Order: sequence, then structure tokens, then C-alpha cells
Amino acid sequence: MALRAHLNIAGPAVLVLVLMIAPLLVPTYWVMILSEILILGLMAVSFNLLLGYSGLLSFGQGAFFGIGAYSAALMLQAGYTNLFLILLVGMLLALIIAAVVGFFSVKLDEIFFAMITLGFGMLLFSIAHNWRDVTRGSDGLPVFVLPTLNFFGAEVSFYSPIHMYYLVFSVVLVAIVLLWLIVHSPFGLVLRATRENKQRVSFVGGKVNLLRIVAFTISGTFTGLAGVLFCLFNSMATPEFMHWSFSAKPVIMSIIGGTGVFLGPLFGAAIFFFLEQIIIRFTENWMLFLGVVLVLIVIYFPQGVLGTLKSKLLKGEPK
Repeated sequence: MALRAHLNIAGPAVLVLVLMIAPLLVPTYWVMILSEILILGLMAVSFNLLLGYSGLLSFGQGAFFGIGAYSAALMLQAGYTNLFLILLVGMLLALIIAAVVGFFSVKLDEIFFAMITLGFGMLLFSIAHNWRDVTRGSDGLPVFVLPTLNFFGAEVSFYSPIHMYYLVFSVVLVAIVLLWLIVHSPFGLVLRATRENKQRVSFVGGKVNLLRIVAFTISGTFTGLAGVLFCLFNSMATPEFMHWSFSAKPVIMSIIGGTGVFLGPLFGAAIFFFLEQIIIRFTENWMLFLGVVLVLIVIYFPQGVLGTLKSKLLKGEPK
């Protein structure tokens, strides 16, 4: 119990400390890579609320990511530069769309759920790709002006990579803390029960579909927040965010890191990006070698990298 408690408390605390000081120690290029890892890590942790805690495999998360990105781009182009308003609107729009998609999706299980979320995702991708008057189609929607933040009387601009990093870090930290509270609440406990045996939950009076809709909506909302951050970071919103191939990224990251550990997907995002950066230095066919490495990770780390390591460290430790 002592080791488990130490890992659960000291581990995240050390991680937060490292992420706080990292931009002061690494080159600007790696600061930008860390920003991207945190954003995609938030998307993966949000997605894992479905896969890891609800047992639902969604291939439509990119749609909510894209909604958040497009909402931010459109607001900035319209002259709205209030940072908190942009974040709030992106989350709200993602929440509404996720609630609608969830209403039609959660009644199905397994591959049928995956396919219907894929269908909705590609529907929204087609709208973003073809509605050129609003989204500019495949050219994407560029952002020329970033929001500013009044911090204790000083105006902070996010054109600096370090300033952008700390914005991303702060928002992602708050979002992950909120997701942790949700996962460890009575709602999260019942959600895990539906993953294990939804019939039993239904027999004792639990409304399985409602629980799943709420989980799907929460997941979509925080994925939309990640999309807003990525738009600000990348100064662009494109339909590719809504494509099924982009939706596969949080799936891969969650499996690499471990779906059974809350921060597993975040570690999976870091591993994915670091492998990509290392392999691309030696060959243009980086996707081939990355695929081989990922297959080996799945074979030798069946619970994900973080999940397997944690399981080995706690082997023999009483629960």
C-alpha cells in the first residue's frame, strides 16, 4: 500500500515539476514538441474515458477536436480575442455535438459503436472539407492573430513558444485534474461497472445509456478543448483534424501508454512523438519503422508501457 500511494502521489507531482521547468532547459524546438505532446495527450486522456473506463472504442474523436479548432479559428478571424471566451465556446460546441452523436451511438456496443462514431466523424469531416465558404475546405482556416492574456496587469502574448507552452501546460493541467476527479468520483466507479458488466448495472437500476452519453459528452468536451489549444498552437484549423486517421492517434497513444492507468495515454503520446522524432532523423520511411516499434511495444507491454511498468513495480503489493 505504501508503494502504491507513493506512486499515485509522488509520480504525478514529479511529472508536473519536470514539465514546469522543461522549457527553461531544452531548445525551442523541443518546447514546441512538448506543447504538441501535451495537447494530443489531453485528447488521448479524454478518449480513454471511453475506452479505458467505459469499454467503448470511438473512431470519431477527431470530429470534436476539429470542432474546437474551427470554433477558435472562426472566433479569432471574427475579431474575438478573449482567451477564456474562445476556450469556453470551443468546449461548449464540442459538448453539444458530442451529446447529439452520443445519443445515437451509445445504444450500440463494440464494433457497431466504433463504426457509427466513425460514420459521424467522417460526416463532420465532409462538411468541413466541402463547406468552403466557412472552412476554406482543404486549404484550412489560418489564424493570424492570437489572443492575449492580462496577467496581474501585464499583457501576455502567446506568439512566444515558451508563453504558448505555459498556456498549454496550464490548461491541460486543469483539464486533467478535472478528468481525474471525474474518474475517481462515484460516477467514474459506476462507469467502470458498466464496462465490466452493463447488464448487472442495468438490473440494479443503473441507466447504462445515460451514463454512456454523459461519458461520451465529457470526453468530447475535453477533446474539443484540446482542439482549441491545437488551433492556437498551430495557427490553423483544417479538415484533417476530423479525418478517421487523426481519430486513430488517441487510440494508438492510449494502447501504447496503457488504458488501465489514468495517465497512461499521456505517456503514450510522449512515447509516440519521441519515437517519431528519433526515427525520422535516420530514415524517410519513418512510418514503417515506427509501426514495427509499436508492434513490439504491444507484444512486450500488453498493458501498455506505463501500465506494465506499474504492474511490475506493484507486483506482490497488497491492494
